[in-house]
Amino acid sequence: MPEFSSPLEEPLANGRGTIVNSGGNDVSLIKKLALGLAACGFSLAGATAGAQAMDLRYAHVGSEGDIQHWYAERAKERIPEATEERVTVTVFPNSQLGGVQELIDGVRSGSISMGHHEFASLAQLVDDIAVFSAPFVYRDGAHALAATDPQTSDVMQEFNEQLVEKGGMRIIGRLFRGARQMTANQAVRTPADLEGKPFRGVPLQLWTTMVSGFGAIPTPVEVSELPTALMTGMVVGQENPLTMINANGLYEVQTHVMLTGHMQNVLPVFINEDVWQSIDEKDQTAILETLDTLADETLEKAMTAEKELVGELTDKGMTFITEADGLDIEAFRAGVDAQVAKDFPSWGPYMERIRAIQ
Repeated sequence: MPEFSSPLEEPLANGRGTIVNSGGNDVSLIKKLALGLAACGFSLAGATAGAQAMDLRYAHVGSEGDIQHWYAERAKERIPEATEERVTVTVFPNSQLGGVQELIDGVRSGSISMGHHEFASLAQLVDDIAVFSAPFVYRDGAHALAATDPQTSDVMQEFNEQLVEKGGMRIIGRLFRGARQMTANQAVRTPADLEGKPFRGVPLQLWTTMVSGFGAIPTPVEVSELPTALMTGMVVGQENPLTMINANGLYEVQTHVMLTGHMQNVLPVFINEDVWQSIDEKDQTAILETLDTLADETLEKAMTAEKELVGELTDKGMTFITEADGLDIEAFRAGVDAQVAKDFPSWGPYMERIRAIQ
């Protein structure tokens, strides 16, 4: 049984990078300074330690059992080690500081130091950045991490420049949540098997496009209503990582899993630009290296969890359909690519560059 679960989509947060400065022995002065800085989101906690430190308030929407939280907690442990305690991290999971919009607004303004969420959440700041969530754009999880590496991917670096300019933030890492797979209450091998049938999509345009490319009728359903919608036949199927399928008990209302791997779910980790520039270059490098190592670890954990879950979900009564069983992934890819080209015509050149990354 994997040690984390991966819910579908969630809301997020609001908080601030906390600067901690050394102080003298005048306790009343320290209190006055603390009161003044508190209004701006700063703190003098630990000021008498004798060294300047920065505490990054890291917010995310994942539950404590989600790989998102595992990632954030490891960042909390390792960043202080890598920076010799010059940079520390406080984590606010499970939407403790607000929703997704609060997260984006908060990191943009600096009231939240850093966070992570879907690339689509950043599309309000930078046109076309949601291309990193495009279906079938990645060969596998390793390719997804390479294409979204802020240190080596020229496509990511190009978008990062725009994000700094337009959004006042930058991407400094990423984490891998797993591949999204299709489920249904029947075996699905080709788009023809879904023709004219209602299929659940996340209530976002990209998912509407993707489900249309699957050959089905896109039917937006909120995650809280998904089990009921599947049980009543309002929709015949849905798509999600196996971790979420298991954690949310969808095996009780779906009979088949099609291993399409149509989306490699990578989440960008972003930080307020002013906060980032206030960090010493040596510590910036240490943070980037720490987060890069963590990205590889999330990929390894996700792959291990998927292997375990195939067996676990099979034991719970689900039937898995693979290419060996006649699953025509290329037919689904062709249908989705055609629909993406129609609905997101500016994505073509970016997708070509992403696919060319080794």
